[in-house]
Amino acid sequence: MTSKKRENPAFPEFVIGVEPPADRAEKALWFIFRDREILLKLNNNPGAIPRLIDLGELGLSGIREQYLGALDGTHCYSVELPNNAQPPEGMEFMDLRQAYTQMGEKCFALVNKAVQVMEWDRTSQFCSRCGTKTLQKPGERGKECPDCGELFYPRISPAVIVLIRKGHEILLARSPNFPDDMYGLIAGFVEPGESAEAAVAREIREEVGIEVKNITYFGTQAWPFPNSLMIGFTAEYSSGEIQPDGFEIEDARWFPAGDLPVLPGKISIARKLIDHFLKEEGMEV
Repeated sequence: MTSKKRENPAFPEFVIGVEPPADRAEKALWFIFRDREILLKLNNNPGAIPRLIDLGELGLSGIREQYLGALDGTHCYSVELPNNAQPPEGMEFMDLRQAYTQMGEKCFALVNKAVQVMEWDRTSQFCSRCGTKTLQKPGERGKECPDCGELFYPRISPAVIVLIRKGHEILLARSPNFPDDMYGLIAGFVEPGESAEAAVAREIREEVGIEVKNITYFGTQAWPFPNSLMIGFTAEYSSGEIQPDGFEIEDARWFPAGDLPVLPGKISIARKLIDHFLKEEGMEV
């Protein structure tokens, strides 16, 4: 961790920063949250983030704020509002799960970063070892206990997600929490002391009762539900009959490439895995 600003190679237009500019006079992008809802402008492109000098322009007062960095030279802030805050005229609070389906990928990446920084700020106000009020660590995205010296950085929870292939079919599963008729991929958190590949095999076995082989890395995606790094894999069916666990998964079945159900949104790594499969099958996505 350093105070030096640094570019994200996957998102070069955004430069990470921790210390806010002392003499900013131009408008900044404000990622404003009420619990897990984000404040967006109405009558604009979906996912429109407010550009303001400060929150006072909206008549709002934040509980706390964090500087995120700059997007193409435009400074960005994450702000937490009280739970009873009301949206200004022409704006609305939108649940993050609804908002992400309407945003472009780069906008969602910034919302993702902003909400996780906001959550870290909110949940690390006191030391979990001794209960003392923590202090912002200068030049770092971190907090420090002035009494016992414990350090607190944003927590990222690794999770795996996997596309399972059997010939020209893939296994799609339905969680009870999914929107109507939507199916997705098997996913779950990595347990302590477990490799990502071992987590893939375990989650599949626990949730749908089959065995797989040839587990292959695909890619990653930060995911703010709640603070995950999704690690994507592909795998091939090996043996067993599908048996949904009835808790995490209420239904699962094999689907051919030409007859897929309602799928997750284009931004998600689940959809990227499925679209990759469809391209391999020679289908347009």
